[in-house]
Amino acid sequence: MLHFETYSTGAALNIDEVVDLYRASSLGERRPVDDLPRMLRMLENANLVITARQGEMLVAIARSLSDYCYATYLSCLAVRASHQRQGIGRELVRRTREASHPATVILLAAPQAVAYYPRLGMQHHPSCWTLKPNDTLL
Repeated sequence: MLHFETYSTGAALNIDEVVDLYRASSLGERRPVDDLPRMLRMLENANLVITARQGEMLVAIARSLSDYCYATYLSCLAVRASHQRQGIGRELVRRTREASHPATVILLAAPQAVAYYPRLGMQHHPSCWTLKPNDTLL
């Protein structure tokens, strides 16, 4: 892990810097980065946000929803491509787990990150279900 990052929990963020970070990571492909009002609501409604900065630059974010006792849904873990493979994502997951303890941390992996999470010690759970906005509820 690099030692020149500054980690913060609950920091006030500028939506433009968050969108820039998502675009600079692979997460921008799967988030509504062109819909700023929606991105802003996503950020404002998260109740556990942990960030990493290198100087003034936002280099990573872990955005979660937690009840702080049973479940923490880590909905976004984004690290700039230029800062990946340096332990920053691992540190954000560690801090998310610590901040929401004793809750279980849950996430849906991006296709290219499926192999990453087992290396952190996370367990695969085969019975996740989703209902997207345009899916029909039967």
